[in-house]
Order: sequence, then C-alpha cells, then structure tokens
Amino acid sequence: MSQSTGGTRERIKAVALELFTEQGYEATSLREIAERLGVTKAALYYHFKSKDELVTSFVEDRFGRMDELIAWAESQPVSAATRRAVVGRYADTMFAGEQPAVMRFFEQNQTVLRSLPAGRDLRERMLRLASTLCRGDESPSGQLRATLALFAVHSSWFAVRSPGITDAERKRIALEVADELLAGIGEHSPPPTAA
Repeated sequence: MSQSTGGTRERIKAVALELFTEQGYEATSLREIAERLGVTKAALYYHFKSKDELVTSFVEDRFGRMDELIAWAESQPVSAATRRAVVGRYADTMFAGEQPAVMRFFEQNQTVLRSLPAGRDLRERMLRLASTLCRGDESPSGQLRATLALFAVHSSWFAVRSPGITDAERKRIALEVADELLAGIGEHSPPPTAA
C-alpha cells in the first residue's frame, strides 16, 4: 500500500469516526463521509465498501495492541504488581492517540459493535486479558474483579460525566477504581495443596 493510499484510509477513518460520534452510526451515510472529505463516493468505496468495514477497521486497530499486551501479561509472574502493570498498560493504550474518540464511538454505538464479527473478537480478547489478571485466583470473585478492573478503564469514557474533566483526570480515576478491584484478587483463592 502506498503512503498516500494509507494516508487516505486514515483520513477516511478519522472523518467517519467524527461523523459516527456526532450523528450516530445509523444516521451517517457513506455519502456524507465522502462529502466531508471532498471526494466522490467511488473514491471512498475504493478504500471501504461499507460502514461496517469502517467500524471493523477501528476494532482491528486495537487487536495488535491487545495481542501484545496479552502476550506480555501471560509472560509475567503472578503478582499484585503484575496486575497493576497490566491494567496500567491497558489504560495507556486506551488513552493514547485517537483512542478516546474510538472509545466514545464504541460507547455510543454498542449495538453495531456487538453485531460485527470484529466486535465479538474484541470481546474474546478482553476476556482473555481478564483471565491473565486473575491468574492464581480463578474464583468467581477473582474473575469478576479482573473483568471489572478492565471495564473501569474503558467505561470511564461514559460513566464519568463530570463536565470539564480532562483525559488525564479520567485516567487517574479509572486506575484508582481498577486498583481497588485488583486488590481483592487472591483474597479468596484456595490455599495451595501439598504435593
């Protein structure tokens, strides 16, 4: 792919994300995206055949980052420090670059995301990452705390509705809540059995 083609794809994704967030996925047409970009619909179709393909591209952008984080987490020792580091790295990816806009889109368009295969794949990665957080405490309580710790990070985009809150403040609050949840992992794990 040439650099100009890659740049065009990124511009299309940025404009689509902006319109999907402003108007909603259902209310936005490919024609509107093309018009905002100042290109023909045919030029847009060259890169993305449908709105679903655009949404899938947002999700797939996250897959690489999630896969790297999962691999790193699985290679680390089981400890409270590892759990905090995993959630910290997850938060770093969620608050970097265009991710705040992507998270706002996901929050506003959950039905669309759930209906696409890429959305289901993303859910599976989230559950796998949560599994790395509760290693050593696979109790129902440990599983729930691990999953909720991750949700504390990404749900901060819609759960914290204070006007004027900065992304840095939102991230700090999310990590605070996640840390409280992580602290309970391992409290109820069964004692190791003697060999």
